[in-house]
Amino acid sequence: MQKAVLVIGSEGQIGSELCDALSVNGFKVIRADIRLQTDEAKLHYHLDATDKDAIEHIIEKHGIEVVYLMAAMLSATAEKHPQKAWELNMQSLLHVLDLAKEKKIKQVFWPSSIAIFGPDTPKKNTPQETVIHPSTVYGISKRAGEMWCAYYHRVFGVDVRSLRYPGIISYKTAPGGGTTDYAIEIFKSAKNEGQYTSFIEARTITPMIYMSDAITATIALMQAPAQAITVRTSYNLDGLAVSPQKLEEEIRKQLPDFKVDYSTDYRQAIAASWPESINDESARSDWGYTIHTDLQRLVQEMLSHIE
Repeated sequence: MQKAVLVIGSEGQIGSELCDALSVNGFKVIRADIRLQTDEAKLHYHLDATDKDAIEHIIEKHGIEVVYLMAAMLSATAEKHPQKAWELNMQSLLHVLDLAKEKKIKQVFWPSSIAIFGPDTPKKNTPQETVIHPSTVYGISKRAGEMWCAYYHRVFGVDVRSLRYPGIISYKTAPGGGTTDYAIEIFKSAKNEGQYTSFIEARTITPMIYMSDAITATIALMQAPAQAITVRTSYNLDGLAVSPQKLEEEIRKQLPDFKVDYSTDYRQAIAASWPESINDESARSDWGYTIHTDLQRLVQEMLSHIE
């Protein structure tokens, strides 16, 4: 019998590809998102992630054991709507943690982000445990969420697991309002227009990861035995050191006439506050995290698939 899993935020950048990967891995996937229309034959549900009763109804109806809570308002959008971002990002998590505390579900995945790190965090090889003073609403909510996860595990025994995702690059879904959206937009502009205007400065480096590596890491973390999990806030994940200039140089190997110019906005300050590289030794040693896609292959994949 297939194990039933619920993905809340199933139509987002990560959620949509996570659903596909979970299905391939033999899970019965129930998709829930505010952008869906309920279609029980397809296992699709229209869902407000802050509605605990609605979440509980889906869990009970399908005998769900595992919830992936992917719904969130991302960094750039959250700065424009701070109260709404806090409500969505926090209330949805607390509802799911409470359902796990009540033994309605057995396991929870919740994504954190490198946005928790602030300007006084070490920029290079950022440690798992370090100075954490986030400077954005999104980062604040993610750090608060990490502490709630650790609390619910320590006090109530909830098996909740988390990853601090770097910026994620994918050709399958549109950017979702994050500061690192430029790293997706640049490929579409390169292919269709031959020019891109970046809102991030040329040499601003942030860690990035190709979507397939992020999804593989997520599933590996959730399948690891509980005794192997030593981090109950959120695991550091490193990626590739990416900047607009590095992407431009790599893209021009395939599209020689491609050009990038720069007109930075408020997102530059957000990106500049994040680390350039992450120490992810805990993830590598605890459950075998590894990255498979280098920058050259990432650029080739994006240019060959993006419309």
